[in-house]
Amino acid sequence: MIEIKYFGAVAEKTKCEFEKVPFSEVSLEDLLRDLDEKYQLNSLSFSVAVNQRIVSKTIDCTLQTSDIVALLPPFAGG
Repeated sequence: MIEIKYFGAVAEKTKCEFEKVPFSEVSLEDLLRDLDEKYQLNSLSFSVAVNQRIVSKTIDCTLQTSDIVALLPPFAGG
């Protein structure tokens, strides 16, 4: 299973802070598409991290069973 963590407005939209999805291998693009269909995330601005590294939403990346994907709100300095 792949673990997905939600933060900020994304967590509010999904009404959860994390979930596990039953994929053993899936592309990041396909995962994001599935999440958008499930939660209508296209109206939100967020970054994506895979295993604690920020990546482009369009990167050609195949996720593995033990990967953790985080959807992060825009960052603000302070």
